[in-house]
Amino acid sequence: MPMTVRVPKSSDRRAPGVAGRRLPGRATAALLSAATLLLAGLAPAARAGTPEPTAQASPSRLQRDADAVRDAGVTGVVVRLTTDRGTRTVRSGTGDLSTGAPVPRDGYVRIGSNTKTFVATVVLQLVGEGRLSLDDTVDGWLPGVVRGHGNDGRRITVRQLLQHTSGLPDYVGEVAPHPSAAEYHRDRWTTYSSARRVALALRHPPAFAPGTRWQYSNTNYVLAGMVIRAVTGRSWEHEVRSRILRPLHLAHTVAPGDDPYLPRPHATDYQQFAPGAPLIDTTVAYLPFDGDADGALISSTADTNAFFAALARGRLLAPAQLAEMRRAVAVPDDPGTPPGSRYGLGLSWTPLTCGGGYWGHGGDGYGYMVWPASTPDGRTTVTVSLHSRPGDPDTAVRQIRATTGLIDHALCDARDAANGSVRG
Repeated sequence: MPMTVRVPKSSDRRAPGVAGRRLPGRATAALLSAATLLLAGLAPAARAGTPEPTAQASPSRLQRDADAVRDAGVTGVVVRLTTDRGTRTVRSGTGDLSTGAPVPRDGYVRIGSNTKTFVATVVLQLVGEGRLSLDDTVDGWLPGVVRGHGNDGRRITVRQLLQHTSGLPDYVGEVAPHPSAAEYHRDRWTTYSSARRVALALRHPPAFAPGTRWQYSNTNYVLAGMVIRAVTGRSWEHEVRSRILRPLHLAHTVAPGDDPYLPRPHATDYQQFAPGAPLIDTTVAYLPFDGDADGALISSTADTNAFFAALARGRLLAPAQLAEMRRAVAVPDDPGTPPGSRYGLGLSWTPLTCGGGYWGHGGDGYGYMVWPASTPDGRTTVTVSLHSRPGDPDTAVRQIRATTGLIDHALCDARDAANGSVRG
């Protein structure tokens, strides 16, 4: 996710235009406690953010909310709000602490566990084509892969993988057992096959019997990617490109494989590995968990909005499969999860204070978090991208609450504007 080792900045190499994973013990994200003090010394232009003209929502409130996320200790924030009336982008903080350069308006970002929504969409397309059933067992497609320490793929269905109700242990605890700057530097280049990730997870017993509870596990989506290959004969990356990225013209969403660098332009991501510790440039991927179907994709806020809008509008799934995706179960209460949240098949539901709710997903890793949200009809989408994470859990919770508050205001204000009323 030794201080004497220089962290290569992604700008050290010009990467070509290559085609909410959750870390141990976290809910959907954690960001950065020391950044507020660092930002205090930035030039006013870097602190203020730069709004764009728009006819949508309240410019002052969207910018204020982005500044509130920054003031919770995030080095750089970018928000993209898209409605029927147009698009508004606001920024706050800085994209690089060493130069004070602003966060790019629509730069490349790692989207982490938002990859799961793309993968779930492909699986559901295969269901719609009659090539796969959500009630198929994992063992039926991957014979013998899930066995050991009480884990049994003969008892786990594809639906339970996508909904995180399988009970399977999370491999991430094996590839990042002691998150630290030293571990990040030592292990960031290490690559694992999907089968190896699953084998690492199966060193542990299941958390519960399949279908009896909900618990987030990245192992579920590594297996979902393996199922896609078993059904189609092609990788999950190939299927995502051919079925989603090309039809939607998402030219800035790429599956980088083992390339750890972000294409330009991009902000610098920073991780604080312990309270009071220095910020570490973690823009270079941590390949042990940034490289598979649970969280490998790179995108932009524009492409992320476009994907979630298209999904909500039924452009990617037939009505029956979209309904299955939205059959959500309650998730346990957690300081980082808004009350009333639910989880479907690679898609989460969050209530709005103004009534109704939104569909989306969280995605994060060392130094970054991306949180997209879409109204059920896809007419309004917002994506918030944050470029640092804290070592202090209380700070992390404050930042998550500031982020979810921004999303709530943005979607409620957009609804009010569409209805001709004014909010905030």
